[in-house]
Amino acid sequence: MVIGKKIYFVSDLHLGAPALINNRERELLFVDWLQSIRKDASMLFLMGDYFDFWFEYRKAVPKGFVRSLGVLADICDSGIPVHFFTGNHDIWAFDYLTEEVGMIVHRAPVTMELLGKKFFLSHGDDLGKKDFGYQLIKNFFHNRIAQWAFAKIHPDLSFRMAHFWSKKSRLSYKNGDKGMKELEAEEQYIYAKSVVANEHFDYFVFGHRHIILDTPVSANSRLIILGDWIKKFSYGVFDGIHFSIETIDDKKIKEHRITI
Repeated sequence: MVIGKKIYFVSDLHLGAPALINNRERELLFVDWLQSIRKDASMLFLMGDYFDFWFEYRKAVPKGFVRSLGVLADICDSGIPVHFFTGNHDIWAFDYLTEEVGMIVHRAPVTMELLGKKFFLSHGDDLGKKDFGYQLIKNFFHNRIAQWAFAKIHPDLSFRMAHFWSKKSRLSYKNGDKGMKELEAEEQYIYAKSVVANEHFDYFVFGHRHIILDTPVSANSRLIILGDWIKKFSYGVFDGIHFSIETIDDKKIKEHRITI
């Protein structure tokens, strides 16, 4: 372990969400945060739903996000690995983020050792889910024929369709936060308990739920749910000994004219 170096985790920015009015301000706050962690970051994990919608055409990518992607590219170029997990809102990330930005893209849960601890990492949107309708939709979005067909739609129309869909999502109701269930009913908690019964992990780190949670799932294993950058502006920090969930200072949020 490099003394003084930390690993950072963040999830659910939903940049570009049509249900929100402060996308530019939130992106600029995130850029400031990225610049602030460069001095002691050894790795950065973006744990899903970075974009509210993302689809890469062969010769075109979505408008916007240049400020944060530019800083992320610079961080990658400096030798700090940035891991990007696709979420349920940005499934359709293909090669642009790898080839142009330099990030390592993950489309499924990943297990790895970080600073001597064993991690299970995932966006967490379908871990333990028994919702047949949701699984059907997700399988459709992962289908190559469906992706090929969507790519044939003009971007002006396809993006309008996607943004309409997003406005019907939970973001248009409670700014992305449906609140925490009873712990024993939390699907990610149930899933982590089932995994750790057969294989030890020191930390399970998930996003998706837009809640902040740090709770044991066994004597030596913890479940972390990272919150979001819509209302909570939270992130995880691991220094090799402790994992903590921290939040952006309210003063910083106000300086960027973000109303929560």
